[in-house]
Amino acid sequence: MSLKLCSACLLGVCCRYDGKSKPHQKVIALLKKDVLIPVCPEQLGGLSVPREPAEKKGARVIDRQGKDVTQSFTKGAQEVLRIARLFDVQQAILKQRSASCGHGQIYDGSFTGTLIPGDGVTTSYLKENGIEVFSEEELP
Repeated sequence: MSLKLCSACLLGVCCRYDGKSKPHQKVIALLKKDVLIPVCPEQLGGLSVPREPAEKKGARVIDRQGKDVTQSFTKGAQEVLRIARLFDVQQAILKQRSASCGHGQIYDGSFTGTLIPGDGVTTSYLKENGIEVFSEEELP
């Protein structure tokens, strides 16, 4: 049985910007063989549920109202990394396209649904520290 971090919303926790979750059946099925530690970087960074949606725009994270929330996203990423180190976690399953958790592609900051290559803030922190990151869409 392996230990992995997992975006809490993928496990059915209502922590997304819209106050909802995004349960993913393949991720939930992993609970039968792996221990998944639920994390929500935005909440760990001090943001509320619900909250304005936010997207990365260059090195910054901006919400739909134009407020810079980079500091909260960075703090959340640091807390997720702290949890990973506490439990010696080597892998994470994170929500695709998110400004925190996106892996390989994220929204472009225009709030038009346009995707660009890139990683979310938390994904970048984890990868820089040797933790392998997958999105729910990359699971077999």
